[in-house]
Amino acid sequence: MFEHVKAKLQEAGEVMIFTDAGEQHELHSHNVTFHDDSRLIEVDTAEEVHWLDGDKIERFWIHREF
Repeated sequence: MFEHVKAKLQEAGEVMIFTDAGEQHELHSHNVTFHDDSRLIEVDTAEEVHWLDGDKIERFWIHREF
């Protein structure tokens, strides 16, 4: 799932993810770094830095503009 989220974020610029722990996160290409060696997703917000386990993503989606 890690690779799919990485590719979709590069394509769409924004991806929402849902983890196996029930957490929801919104990822934006301007503040996310993918660490291929550890499979961690680093999210640098204005106030905090979060590291998400890329192997714990249950599903992801994007918002469509109509």
